Amino acid sequence: VYIYIVNIHRTHAYFLQTNFYFVSANPRMACESALPAIMDEQALMGLNPNADACYRQRALAYFEQLKESLDGWEVCAQALAKGVYSDDHVKFFCFQVLEHQIKFRHGSLTAAQQQLIRDTLMKWLQAQLMNVHPEKPFIRNKAAQVLALTFVMEYLTLWPKFFFDILNLVGLNPNGVDIYLRTLMAIDAEVVDRDILHSPEETRRNTLIKDSMRGQCIPALVESWFQILQTYQHTHSELTCQCLEVVGAYVSWIDLNLIANDRFVNLLLSQMSMEELREEACDCLFEIVNKGMDPVDKTKLVESLCQVLQSAGFFNIEQEEDVDFLAKFSRLVNGMGQSLVLSWTKLSKMGDVKVSAEALRAVEAKVPLMLQLLIHEDDDISANIVGFCYDYLHVLKQLPALNEQQKTNVEAIMLAVMNKLKYDDEYNFENEGEDEAMFVEYRKQLKMLLDRLAQVSPELLLEAVHRVFNATMQNWQTVQFMEVEVAIRLLYMLGEALPASHGAHFSGDTTKTSTLQSMMRTLVSCGVSEYQHSSVTLEFFETAVRYDKFFLVEPQHIPSVLMAFLDHRGLRHSSPKVRSRVAYLFSRFIKTLQCPLFIVFYTELVKHIQKISHN
Repeated sequence: VYIYIVNIHRTHAYFLQTNFYFVSANPRMACESALPAIMDEQALMGLNPNADACYRQRALAYFEQLKESLDGWEVCAQALAKGVYSDDHVKFFCFQVLEHQIKFRHGSLTAAQQQLIRDTLMKWLQAQLMNVHPEKPFIRNKAAQVLALTFVMEYLTLWPKFFFDILNLVGLNPNGVDIYLRTLMAIDAEVVDRDILHSPEETRRNTLIKDSMRGQCIPALVESWFQILQTYQHTHSELTCQCLEVVGAYVSWIDLNLIANDRFVNLLLSQMSMEELREEACDCLFEIVNKGMDPVDKTKLVESLCQVLQSAGFFNIEQEEDVDFLAKFSRLVNGMGQSLVLSWTKLSKMGDVKVSAEALRAVEAKVPLMLQLLIHEDDDISANIVGFCYDYLHVLKQLPALNEQQKTNVEAIMLAVMNKLKYDDEYNFENEGEDEAMFVEYRKQLKMLLDRLAQVSPELLLEAVHRVFNATMQNWQTVQFMEVEVAIRLLYMLGEALPASHGAHFSGDTTKTSTLQSMMRTLVSCGVSEYQHSSVTLEFFETAVRYDKFFLVEPQHIPSVLMAFLDHRGLRHSSPKVRSRVAYLFSRFIKTLQCPLFIVFYTELVKHIQKISHN
């Protein structure tokens, strides 16, 4: 049972459960309240999840009353400041009331009332320093939101010392540091987060706030982050991870030199070796690498970071068993690789041949590591490096010719993609869930790589697919289903990777047409349509329809394929899913083959369809 309290936050409406929490604040009131100095205790009872409906209604009405009253919120401020209530739901309720005043009525408050809000928040924060047990996370998050809102409203005018006041108060007290870090993340959400739409006025205000922070307090904030990371890295991993998240969030718009220096980076790298910190440290380094900057400086930064990571043993992928960390590390390597590619692109456009060549060498030096991550058995690790791989192939496409090492790299990427396209044993074809959906999306990423490979070297791709396809079809009876399915899938994917005008894959370039024609001939004549797995069955029919023009060139194969459509392999298959898809594919197949050749098979076709309809 919940009580819902509407809290308009920007354009969002928060419907808050009664898992509410609350806090304490200012002992003195800056002005007298028109309401009693105590709260409606019976209304507060309605905040309890188990309260009767009448109490819940009363709580909602009380919330609206306090919101609409010009000074009713002050009783909540007093309760927070003095720590009157221990009930978490009531604490959260009071913070909500305060939040509403700051967000919607701050401009109409008197100077004394605005001071009351500041005093309330600082008094509550001071009380947290002495708490043996910190408040629940819900309360701390709400307090941080209220602090952030106050900051946004007052930093440029009334409270320029906001951060210095908080830092002077909390020092390195763990409870205080926790609220400080949560407040920084809440400020990031209010001022920086690009996913949130802002009005032009809010955007101008946020720009002014960031400019002012850069000039007044960012160096002090960065120093506080360093002290927190250094102080708590061995004793308080949660605080340290929070701080790493803050650094990663703020590095995008502050002076990078404050972070990308020996002192700070060495600390981050040391935390890459600490089990409880390494994932957050990895994310933090990713944000540093991802920051926009001069291409020459970016290349130097990435190269220096790579050298340190390599010397520390992080490039030895095969020795790392923590797949969660490797997924983060793969994302970091992806960021470094894409940054180097971007630097190469910019330098090439500038016409700086020497420096752009250095950037290209830096890119190519990361390819072996990229390949290790791409072929990793964990798909998340592999998926996180696809972006770098794609960009690298785009670089190769722009080069006048490939050297031998680059050709070797292209072939290695091809083999990796072909291998990673395979289903695993655990894929549930009958009841596809979240894991299966994720693999389908991953396959789409791999298809993009295959398409890019075709642009870089269509001959190499055609040759590689031909080799894999023939080897598999020769032994399809003894090969696992995922090997057979992917071999046919690769043939299918060539249809888009090597596009032809109006599907005319079997005219024009003789090398391409003869190879495709040979593979199609093998597909429809080797008997693989009898393979007892639905994925292979569907891939067979999908491919036959994709290359329907093949049957105009070699019409002698039409009867056998029609029979496959009509018997137990197709429309009479035991799986409803297969039957449904085959019915659609069959309609497409006969439409595309409406020609004199097809009339020969018409009578026989009608007989089979009549049999199916009678069954």
